[in-house]
This record gives sequence, structure tokens and C-alpha cells, in this order.
Amino acid sequence: MRGGFTPMLDQKTEALVEKMLAGDRLALARLITQVENRSAAVGEIMKRVHGRTGRAYVLGMTGPPGSGKSTVVDRLTALLRAEGASVGIVAVDPSSPFTGGAVLGDRIRMQSHALDPEVFIRSMATRGSLGGLARATSDVIRLLDAFGKQWILIETVGVGQTELDIIKQADTTVVVLVPESGDAIQTMKAGLMEVADIFVVNKADRDGANPLITELRFMTHLHRAGSQAPKDIEWEIPALATQAQNGVGIEELLAEVKRHRSLLETSGALEKRRQARRRAGLQALLVEEFTEQVSRRLKADGNLAATFEAVADGRLDPYSAVQEILRRPDLLTPQ
Repeated sequence: MRGGFTPMLDQKTEALVEKMLAGDRLALARLITQVENRSAAVGEIMKRVHGRTGRAYVLGMTGPPGSGKSTVVDRLTALLRAEGASVGIVAVDPSSPFTGGAVLGDRIRMQSHALDPEVFIRSMATRGSLGGLARATSDVIRLLDAFGKQWILIETVGVGQTELDIIKQADTTVVVLVPESGDAIQTMKAGLMEVADIFVVNKADRDGANPLITELRFMTHLHRAGSQAPKDIEWEIPALATQAQNGVGIEELLAEVKRHRSLLETSGALEKRRQARRRAGLQALLVEEFTEQVSRRLKADGNLAATFEAVADGRLDPYSAVQEILRRPDLLTPQ
């Protein structure tokens, strides 16, 4: 977080927070921009909204590019809105090499919801960096939660380590595949078997859909039976067929999401998972802040810079350097 934590908000940002909590969409958008840019005010903003968080249900959507995730999200949003639910959508897109902004433009892909005041859509660019992406996404989710969104849908750009990290923010994770995306073994190799709560084979009117669904169901059954990891709920991952473009199978998908949510809530597993995420979030924030502290002191502290140079020159091993740095009582004292 650039510049460390700020002791107080300036009047303009304070006003934005108050307006956002009162339901101002423009204020929400501007606060999200501050979060994405990791401004010095982020820490104080998140402190101010903390008491209004913890009510939204977060649904993650990942899978290979071109699998139709945006269309699935669009159709799910329509069903949720038909039920009267308020929806926030966070779409993590690849970055433009020219502007650093998101390329894919979810407002175009989800035009049917663009004018709905109960739907808030935000594209977040990866900006080619793994560093603050998960943290920024987590904070955006909290802002949408504090804003009053009952459902928050996260759509990731594809399958990779970044997406798997982001998807850990979700209460329920849906992995969207298509028949031509390869066999189910590749899915297992990608680690998706560990994060998926529901598999969806979209564009299921294409050749190969039924064999893929059968293989996924067989693999999830074997994975569940053979897993030695402790289970907080008894859940066998379903594999569903959809044709999102035509709205086919979306009602069944939402029903499975709700069934998974109900099981998590009634068993107490939802709160335990959220507690684990909050602990992990605190640990990640500590690492982020510690890294920032060291980076700032490296520029201003000659002794610390000398230690880094000694390691770079090979005169000092990095383990001894770490011990030496951590023994400094002033390392985490704000400058």
C-alpha cells in the first residue's frame, strides 16, 4: 500500500465514503478506482466500511478464455434480478498494453444490465502484475458488500495461478468448460479439481459435451472418494450442461449454487471458511505492508542498503541478511 496506512481521510474521500454508504453509485465507482490504484487512503477506506460487510454471497466464475463465462454471468444475473436480488459483478480482464485498462469491456457484453440500478458492473485490469491483484479484488468485493449488494459475481479472465488466487475469495466457485477445451485430465492438472464446487460444460450442444460431462462426473467422484483432506461438508461436485447463449441450464446452475450455499450455511462451514479467508487476508496484508516498509527504508537507510549490496556482491548470504534485518527494532516503525 503506497505510503503506508494513513491516519485519517481527507475531506473529499470522507465524503465519498459517506455517499457510497448512502447508495451513491458514482461514489462507489470512485472508491473502487482508489482501491485499484492502491492509493494511500485504501487502508482508512476499508476501516470505515468494515462494519457494513459480511452480508453478500460471493460466487466465483473461472474457466478457459472463450468458454462463455460472461454469458453465464449475464444469464445468472438476470435470474437473480428476477428474484429481486441486488447484484455486483467484478470481471478481471487482461490489460490493454497501451492504457493499462481492461480490454474486454464487460459493459458491452452485459448491455441488458447496464442501465439497471440494482446491478453494478466493474472491469478490473490485471495490469500485468500479480502483486496487488488479489488484494485489490478482495477490497472491491468488500466495497460492493458494504454498498449493499446481496450477490457478488467474480469472473476471471482464464485459468492460471492468478485466477486460482482470486477465486479463493468466493463462497462458491463455478468452473466453466467447453467440449473443445480438452479432456478432463487437463482440468485436473490445472488444479481446478481442488477449487471447483460446480463444473459447467457450456455450449453443450457441441460435439463432445456428453462424454466430457460423464468424464467429469466420474473424476469428481473418484477425487472425492480418494481425497485424504478433511471435508467440512459432504458435497460431490456436480457437472452440469448449459447453453448460456440460449439460457439453457442456467436455472439448474443457480439451483445448484443455492443448494451449495444452503449446505455451507446450515453446517456452519460458510462462516468457518470466511474466518479462514480473513486470517489469510490479514497475513497477506502484513506481508504487503512489510514489503512496502522495507522498500521505503531501502531508499532512505544507508545501513539497510549496504546489507542488500553485501548480498548482491556475494559477501553476505541472504539468510544471515534476513536475520540481521529482522533484528532491527525500528524496521516497522512508521517513518
